[in-house]
Amino acid sequence: LNNMGLKVDTGSVFESGHSGGFTRMHNDWMDEYPSIMWEFCLSAQYQHGMAVSTQIHPQQAVDLALRVADEMDVNIGHEVGYTIPLETCCSTDTVLRFCTDALLLREMMSDPMLEHYGAIVIDQAHERTVSTDILLGLLQDILVHRPDLRVVILTVSSMTDRLLVHYGSNVPVVSLEALCPAEVVYSNCSSKDYFYSALRLVLEIHRTKEEGDVVLFLASAQEVVCARAILQREGTRLGAGLGELVPVVWCPGQGRAPSLLGEGMGSRGTVTTRGRRVFLSTSQGEDMFWAVDSVNFVIDAGVEKRYVYNPRIRANSEELRSISRCQADIRKQLTGPTGKCFCLYPEERVLPIETSPQILETNLTSTILFLKRMKIAGLGHCDFITRPDPEGLMQSLEELDYLAALDDDGNLSEIGIIISELPLDAQMAKALLASCEFDCVNEVVTIAALLSAPSCFLEPPVGRAQEVQQCHRKFRHPDGDHFTLINIYNAFKYSQRETYFSVEKWCQDYHLNHRALQTADAIRSELTDILKRIELPISETSFGTKTNTLNIKRALLAGFFMQIARDVDGSGNYFMLTNRHMAQVHPTSSYGAKAHQLGLPEWVLFHEYSLSENNCIRIVSEISPAVFIQTAPQYFYYNLPPSESKDLLQHILDRDGSGRKDKKQTLTINSKADKDCSTVAQSYDRCVLQ
Repeated sequence: LNNMGLKVDTGSVFESGHSGGFTRMHNDWMDEYPSIMWEFCLSAQYQHGMAVSTQIHPQQAVDLALRVADEMDVNIGHEVGYTIPLETCCSTDTVLRFCTDALLLREMMSDPMLEHYGAIVIDQAHERTVSTDILLGLLQDILVHRPDLRVVILTVSSMTDRLLVHYGSNVPVVSLEALCPAEVVYSNCSSKDYFYSALRLVLEIHRTKEEGDVVLFLASAQEVVCARAILQREGTRLGAGLGELVPVVWCPGQGRAPSLLGEGMGSRGTVTTRGRRVFLSTSQGEDMFWAVDSVNFVIDAGVEKRYVYNPRIRANSEELRSISRCQADIRKQLTGPTGKCFCLYPEERVLPIETSPQILETNLTSTILFLKRMKIAGLGHCDFITRPDPEGLMQSLEELDYLAALDDDGNLSEIGIIISELPLDAQMAKALLASCEFDCVNEVVTIAALLSAPSCFLEPPVGRAQEVQQCHRKFRHPDGDHFTLINIYNAFKYSQRETYFSVEKWCQDYHLNHRALQTADAIRSELTDILKRIELPISETSFGTKTNTLNIKRALLAGFFMQIARDVDGSGNYFMLTNRHMAQVHPTSSYGAKAHQLGLPEWVLFHEYSLSENNCIRIVSEISPAVFIQTAPQYFYYNLPPSESKDLLQHILDRDGSGRKDKKQTLTINSKADKDCSTVAQSYDRCVLQ
């Protein structure tokens, strides 16, 4: 790399490294650095492998690949390609590949030393995603074994010291001076009033007739959707002489977002339409506007909503917090030197220096499962940039143990190895594995796909909530939300076979998210292919029969037996057996809203518990306590905290005489269960998964 000639533009910098080949980069380089990595691989005649660059969001990987291919005058999918979830655009000729950090991490399951690559670029390291943090930890060990490998990290200056501690002080650090900053205007806006203050400011900017698009950063995707509706309504009331006001939603992480490349822009982002675009985004979209040169105004609410996982009660909560200083700096640099950044908070507000690492705020079960798998592959050491919370680690290990994913030595069991092959969370993967035993794979793989994709339900327009609920009610299944999802998917697939109307129109009529259903369909195909590859049985569908309904519930319980609740008073107050908390069913559930009039089930299985929505449980289906006793590991049942609900289960257990002696037996299936599941007959004719 030192021998390469390089033209460095203002705002771009590169320096080669030593110490195991590690190199660090600072800030956005976007177009320049990938081509340099390509030239490095080319100069070495690819003897060390191709070049790869990770991105946080799938759409950014696609956009960068398209941009680099265009500037290098090559065809996308040939020399330059990309790989994102459910989509690959590469060939045997590809020498530069863009992908998400999660996909590169998953590649390590089959290629632990990443020997396919001679140069690796870790972009947006300051975002501190779990996948990026783990990659940074594992790469430290890989560099020891592969001195030929070159690694480049792009991040903000505040992360420099942390990386130097991690990789050693002899690692070259190249810093980049910021461009001439835009004019920054601070406000004394109250943290409670930022939303409407931001929308008023958008309208005021539009009335000035100053040129340039607007980027508005709000706290959450829900606020973005609401802001779009308000701006669309208010925009129609503005004078025609002001030009059209065009709200554009940009929320990465909420499904596949539209590309910003070529959207109303010339080759370098010049606006070619008469309207003014207002890009509505959240903190996840901060690094996504590199392709838009037309932005002249940035409005920064200064806050963000983040989901934080509490391992003690196995629940997510939504916290409104200030953005970090590095986030604020990134937003200020989105405009040119002639632009303006409006910060809806006082200048003296003290902001956190860095973004909080996701590894401290998320469920670590899938992470621990991956690291356990890497130990099998011969790479068992991971020196974390930030150590995970011990309580979260213990909860994840306990969950994997309950799921029979670990053996007596704490290594992955055969079940754990199979679970790690599936791109699902551990509980859903275990349920899908159990469905192979219960002959309901087609149904459970549909449930898994829909729960892995963005929500298939669209937010109801203002004033039309009743109409939307009426449309969704047509898909409801008496046994619960998991079965409702199957109904929706089956109806979606049926609509594709009709010739007299389009699928998009059908989704619009029923207020369903067409893109989310397409994503779910692709995920379902991927999961089915994986099951075939690892030679697991796939049964023919028999959805709708009593036996099939029972088997689906058994399969779900095999993975989600830790998420059981009981209605303690018949009014919808559900007591969760694992954490002894009370919760209500979410209003969008088949058992929510006015479902009380039809009667609520006493025992339910739920997919998610959230503290941020009035202590709600989501995706709920009715279960039999007898089937729960039969399916749940006996030692899990014994470890449940004391409660009236546990006493009722103990009464059923004593009455039916179905106690099991082996506390380590995780999943047993009674092949001669009563048809109505009212009792569980003692049977030794069982199919044991472990």
